Amino acid sequence: MDMLNIKINGVSYQVPKGVTVLEAAKAAEIDIPTLCYLKDINEIGACRLCLVEVQEMRGPSLGPARMVTACVYPVTEGMSIVTNSEKIKKSRKLNLELLLSNHNKECLSCVRSTTCELQKLCRDYGVDENHFSGKKTQTAIDDSSVAIIRDNSKCVLCRRCVAACKNMQDIGVIGAVNRGFDTVIGTSFDKDLASTTCVNCGQCIVACPTGALHERDDTDKVFAALDDPTKHVYICTAPSVRAQIGECFGYEPGTDCEGKMVAALKRLGFDGVFDMNLTADLTIVEEATELVERMTKGGTLPMITSCSPGWIKYCEHYFPEMTENLSTCKSPQQMFGAVMKTYFAQKMGYDPKDIVFVSAIPCTAKKFEVGRPDQNAGGVPDVDVAITTREVGRMIERAGINFRALKDEKFDEPFEISSGAGVIFGATGGVMEAALRYAAEIVLGKKIEKVDFPEVRGTEGIKFASYDLGGTKINVAVASGTKNAKKLLRGVQSGEYDVQFIEIMACPGGCVNGGGQPYQPASVRNSVDLRAVRAKVLYNDDASRDLRKSQDNSGVKRLYDEFFGTPGSHKAHEVLHTSYIKRGM
Repeated sequence: MDMLNIKINGVSYQVPKGVTVLEAAKAAEIDIPTLCYLKDINEIGACRLCLVEVQEMRGPSLGPARMVTACVYPVTEGMSIVTNSEKIKKSRKLNLELLLSNHNKECLSCVRSTTCELQKLCRDYGVDENHFSGKKTQTAIDDSSVAIIRDNSKCVLCRRCVAACKNMQDIGVIGAVNRGFDTVIGTSFDKDLASTTCVNCGQCIVACPTGALHERDDTDKVFAALDDPTKHVYICTAPSVRAQIGECFGYEPGTDCEGKMVAALKRLGFDGVFDMNLTADLTIVEEATELVERMTKGGTLPMITSCSPGWIKYCEHYFPEMTENLSTCKSPQQMFGAVMKTYFAQKMGYDPKDIVFVSAIPCTAKKFEVGRPDQNAGGVPDVDVAITTREVGRMIERAGINFRALKDEKFDEPFEISSGAGVIFGATGGVMEAALRYAAEIVLGKKIEKVDFPEVRGTEGIKFASYDLGGTKINVAVASGTKNAKKLLRGVQSGEYDVQFIEIMACPGGCVNGGGQPYQPASVRNSVDLRAVRAKVLYNDDASRDLRKSQDNSGVKRLYDEFFGTPGSHKAHEVLHTSYIKRGM
C-alpha cells in the first residue's frame, strides 16, 4: 500500500494514499466536526462544518494555506493540515449561526433535544442563536404518514436523509426541490409522504442530524390505555429491542439490557410483559412448514420471508409480480397480537375489544403494519399500538424510572419461553438460520445436532448458501436493505440466481439497524459498525441457551396442543396467516 507523509497540527503521520483529510485526521485520533457527512452514503461537503486549512507542496516548499472541506478533500504528499485554528473555529461558528438563521429553534419541545447533532455543535462552538435574523424559508409539516413525520422547519439541508433513501435504499422518494433560499427536501410533485412509494423503513430518520424527521409518537395512546381501568394492557418486545434499549440511557452499543427493560416495562403498569421471541418461534414453525410444503407439492418458489413490513410494502410497490412468492405468515408482531386476541382472550375470558396490545419494536414500518388489512384475527386489530425502541425509552424517562438502577426481572408467563432461534430474528440472516434449523429436521425426519448455519450470518448486503439435506438440495439467499433486495430479485427473475428460499429485511443489517432504534450521531455511525456490534448481542444470547430450535419451544407446542392443532392447519391459517396487495408504482 502506498503511504503518504503528512503533518496534522504540526505532528508527522503516514497515511494511505487516497484517503481524505477527514479520514487521515480520524486515524490520528483527531475529530473534525461534520454535519452532512455519512461515510459511504453522503460525502458532498455541503455543510462546511469540516473546514480545515491545508498547505500543499508547490515544488520544494509548501504553498499558501487555504480552506477546504475535509470530508471530500484528498491528502497529498507533504501536505500540512491545521484542524482547529482561530480562523477555522470562527468559520465553523459563522456557518452554524447562518444555519440557525433559517432554523426553527424551539429546541425544548423538539423530539431530538439533547440528541440533536446541530444542537451539540452550537453548544460546542458557543454560537449566538440570534446573530442573524430575517426571513425564513416557508415550510409545512407533513404528518400524512402513519410512521414518519417530516418537519422542514428543522431541516439543515444536509441531504443525509436523501442519501439514505436513494444511495443506501435505492428508493429515492425524497430529494431537494426548488432553488436557492426556497430549497427544501420534498417529494416529487409535492406529494404527501403517504402518497408516495415510501416503505416507512425509517432509515431517513436515523440519518437525520436534527428533528426534521422523526417517527410518529404514539406514547400518549399507550399511557391513556394504561390509565383506563376497563382495559387489559399488554406489551411484547421484539428481539433486538433488548440489545439497543440501553443506548437510550447511556450504555455502550452492544449492551444486553433485557432484564432492566422488562423491569422498567413492569413499572410502567402493563398487565403483562411478554417476549416476542415466542411468536418468532411460532413464525418459524409455520414458515418452515410452508416452505417444505411448497418444495414438495409444487408451490410458488422461491419463497420469501414476510417478517419485515418495510420489505413487504417495497415488494408490493416495486415487485408486485412477486407477492405470490411471499410467505403468507404474519410477522411475529402480528402473530403475537393475533394470539392475544384469540387464544389468550378465550383462555382468560376477555372480550378481545377490551385487550390493548402494544408491541415494542425497532422498526417504524411496524406502525404501518398495524393498520394493514387482513390483520384482525379476533375481529379487532391484532395489534393496537406499535412503539419504537426510542419511544419506549421516552416512556421510561417520562415515568421517572431510573433505568440504570433497576434489577433484572424476567418476562411474564405464559409467554416467557423462547429459543435462541427466535432471538436471532433481529439480525440479517437470523430468520433464515432459524428456519433452516426446523426445515432440516422436517426434511431429514430426525433431530439435528448442528444448529449453526454461519454461512447466512454477517452484515454483507447479499449472502448465498447451499445445503444438502439427505439428498434434498436447498439453495438460499439473504438480503438486507432494499437496494440489495432489488439486486437479488432482479437476479432471480433473470435466472442468474437459482434459490428456493430467500430472507429479506428492509433495513441494512436487519432489525438491529431499524429505523426506530436509538439515535447515534454520525461520529459513531462513521466509525462503529453498529449492525455487527448490536447483532453480536443476539448471537451471544442464542449460543448461551440450551433451547436453540423453535420447534422445541414448549410454549409453541402448548399453543398447537391447546388451540392450533398442527402447523399449517386451517385454524393456524385463519389466525397466523395473511394476504398482500399488488400496489405497483
